[in-house]
Amino acid sequence: MARSLSLGRECGTPRSGLGKGGPPHPQGPQARCALGRRCTVSEKCRCPRPGWTMTPPWNVVKIAIQMRDAIPQLIQLDQAKPLAAVLKEVCDAWSLTHSERYALQFADGHRRYITENDLEAEQLLGGLQSDSREGRREALRRLVPLASDMTFAREVISRNGLQRLGTIIEDGDDLGEVLALSLRAFLELMEHGVVSWETLSIPFVRKVVCYVNMNLMDASVPPLALGLLESVTLSSPALGQLVKSEVPLDRLLVHLQVMNQQLQTKAMALLTALLQGASPVERKHMLDYLWQRNLRQFIYKNIIHSAAPMGDEMAHHLYVLQALILGLLEPRMRMPLDPYSQEQREQLQVLRQAAFEVEGESSGTGLSADRRRSLCAREFRKLGFSNSNPAQDLERVPPGLLALDNMLYFSRNAPSAYSRFVLENSSREDKHECPFARGSIQLTVLLCELLHVGEPCSETAQDFSPMFFGQDQSFHELFCVGIQLLNKTWKEMRATQEDFDKVMQVVREQLARTLALKPTSLELFRTKVNALTYGEVLRLRQTERLHQEGTLAPPILELREKLKPELMGLIRQQRLLHLCEGTLFRKISSRRRQDKLWFCCLSPNHKLLQYGDMEEGASPPTLESLPEQLPVADMRALLTGKDCPHVREKGSGKQNKDLYELAFSISYDCGEEEAYLNFIAPSKREFYLWTDGLSALLGNPMGSEQTRLDLEQLLTMETKLRLLELENVPIPERPPPVPPPPTNFNFCYDCSIAEP
Repeated sequence: MARSLSLGRECGTPRSGLGKGGPPHPQGPQARCALGRRCTVSEKCRCPRPGWTMTPPWNVVKIAIQMRDAIPQLIQLDQAKPLAAVLKEVCDAWSLTHSERYALQFADGHRRYITENDLEAEQLLGGLQSDSREGRREALRRLVPLASDMTFAREVISRNGLQRLGTIIEDGDDLGEVLALSLRAFLELMEHGVVSWETLSIPFVRKVVCYVNMNLMDASVPPLALGLLESVTLSSPALGQLVKSEVPLDRLLVHLQVMNQQLQTKAMALLTALLQGASPVERKHMLDYLWQRNLRQFIYKNIIHSAAPMGDEMAHHLYVLQALILGLLEPRMRMPLDPYSQEQREQLQVLRQAAFEVEGESSGTGLSADRRRSLCAREFRKLGFSNSNPAQDLERVPPGLLALDNMLYFSRNAPSAYSRFVLENSSREDKHECPFARGSIQLTVLLCELLHVGEPCSETAQDFSPMFFGQDQSFHELFCVGIQLLNKTWKEMRATQEDFDKVMQVVREQLARTLALKPTSLELFRTKVNALTYGEVLRLRQTERLHQEGTLAPPILELREKLKPELMGLIRQQRLLHLCEGTLFRKISSRRRQDKLWFCCLSPNHKLLQYGDMEEGASPPTLESLPEQLPVADMRALLTGKDCPHVREKGSGKQNKDLYELAFSISYDCGEEEAYLNFIAPSKREFYLWTDGLSALLGNPMGSEQTRLDLEQLLTMETKLRLLELENVPIPERPPPVPPPPTNFNFCYDCSIAEP
């Protein structure tokens, strides 16, 4: 009986030798070295010296070879020799004949064979033809782990191994382990690509289809049969049509509903393969049927929300299924609006009427045709179209008619939100209106880019969105969330028409960041994307920029913490200096009229607040001319906003709200009673500077937004200066002079002039 020879690792035996070689080699190819030999080495002679061991060539390695019931050998394997010669030498050492019947096999790890010809393959294939079921089972058990080896697989295939396995599969005498092992071995051999899937016979494919459609059999057979049919469908269009006609979609749904992850994965793999091989019309019919059979709900509840973790293969197939569903939108995305289509013109009128006409009434009643056309054109412009003829806006592809579909879906399924959006923005006259139609067109383009609509499926991607299986019409529902987000972000940015592109960039970032979180439902997506405000986007951008610059590295953070006390002291000093300079405030009379002025400042020694009335337009008073004084030692607390006595309980109008934001008071001891010194800051900046300064006088932390910004700016500048290592570089006390202006400004381009 022939045997496999196990090959061990290269031995780590120490070597002695000349290292970099012996004495310099004589020049010329025919020159003789010191030992009288003709050497061909160009620079160093490597001829052995008496008592020295020559360093082996790079292609010679030491390996251990073992065989059952024999003493292992340690040989020097010359990798340049033919393997047949090496096997002959090894077999001769063990006195074995017929060396061609032996093969070298790795003893550890993958245990793969090295030679091309071996008796192992012949023996296993002979076992497949055994009359004994147990003999076939044993041969298959040995064949399956070896079939993944490319060399062994070629040998098996060359000896008609696939035909022998195909015979076992087609006969179907044993529907249990023998059939499962045969299918697994067949798949392993075919995966090497030596034989094309297109060469499989129709009877063979039909027999495998029968295993998919049968009920009573070994549980390991259906996943293998499904996997084989998936490969057939993806590789051969003709056989794929056969599989499509022989495997009912209902049968795949049955397999998907079995609580077996492997079976579900293979059923989903064959389903996506069939969908990929179908024409666009067939694919739409298939998906409509699957949706009617509640496939989407099953995927969402029993696969996405399964207690067991989802495998990478299933995630990939769900990505493919999502891409195929979104791919149904591509024809509408590529089709421009036809201005001569009566149906499309009526759809535009429905969109306009839903926004501007009350139910049961018509804005054109009693008007002439010209007046009616003029009114419609004006309303289309209010709707946000760039042209009075909206067909011109929708001629752009993408998004083509898909944008119109989205707008109609929003107007029909969220009529109150649609009317509120349009009427709120069409009534503005300050150029701050958010154009609904223009925004919808651009948002549709944006969603198609983010979701890769119309792009071919990746062979490895797993990036599917769980919420797309949470409801029907996922793309249109996502548009409804996105268009309301656009309006919200537009107002947060206080944007005008000139800022349209900037707003769309922010909306793209909001949608992309939220989609990356993979929310499991549309409601969760809506919540997360609305929480990602414009201010939060700016904060995230700043954080990411700091990460890229290394500003948030642990050593940098430690340095910033050490710098904070010193810089806070600098900010405190600046605030107190500002108080010493003084500020002109307005008094609020009982009639809410700001008709009096008064001036307040801090004394240079920071012990007194001095204040007094003054006339408008007068120069700042001197300290001696201010009649009133408040010792800092008598100050008790700082009050702001609605806590101030001079604005308390004054209603909630817009004017009062503005006063709340600028009001602050100081409570102080006046004999046995508590008195207040009340302020209305002329601006938000003055409010921050004075409240910070007064907090510093009271020994409280300075917590205003202005302090936070100043501290961040100082920390950034100081950190960068420290990192520049400027200890020995002189820094001038004065800034460099500003150069004189140029003689003319002809190089300047006026962006306000529109291109012709």
